[in-house]
Amino acid sequence: MVTSIKPLQRPLALGDQVYQTLRAHLRDGTIVSGQPLQEVQLAEKLGVSRTPVREALTRLASEGLLASDGRSFVVPALSLQDVDDIYEVRFLLEPAALRRVAEMTTDPAMRTPIDEALADAEAAYKSRDADAFRDANIRFRNAWKDLVPNQRMVRAIEQYADHMMRIRALTLGDQKLRTIVIKGLRRIAAALEAGDGDAAASAMRDHLGEAKRAFIVATGLDKEPR
Repeated sequence: MVTSIKPLQRPLALGDQVYQTLRAHLRDGTIVSGQPLQEVQLAEKLGVSRTPVREALTRLASEGLLASDGRSFVVPALSLQDVDDIYEVRFLLEPAALRRVAEMTTDPAMRTPIDEALADAEAAYKSRDADAFRDANIRFRNAWKDLVPNQRMVRAIEQYADHMMRIRALTLGDQKLRTIVIKGLRRIAAALEAGDGDAAASAMRDHLGEAKRAFIVATGLDKEPR
């Protein structure tokens, strides 16, 4: 037996490629709420048959990112109740996760990805570069999330990652909102540097509260009766 032979890396199936493409467009806000997505038109644009498109749309619908609308699919508009539900879960999970992370981030080496992402966010904020700021904000979140020791908690946090990408796409184009976000990132980073779990959890709760309010206003949900 030749032990040096390794399994071949197989390319993604066509259905997976279509799924990843559509998911990326949903995350960055290219596909907006209420926009109909039909198999035939998507297949033509992507240069594929209808079957992988159907598979991808069905998969995205099963994840709650699309909803069936007769013969097509649409991005479901989040209601105020949806936002309340999503943030209720985030308020439970993310401050607790940051408290755990703070136990290890007094080590500068462990904190390096967080510090680098914050530095890039600061630079993007000063240059008023919204796209770079979004990217740095995502990397900051991923940097602390990668340190969470409880992988079940990480998976629960990631369940709403796609919704969060849509929220960032809608809100972080506004420099005033970026001002609020950068203050939150600074406070979280300072708490992690000090190894203060309670302060990190408190900073995250305030950060989430600001993010929730910004999204509600950006989408006009503040005018929706509770």
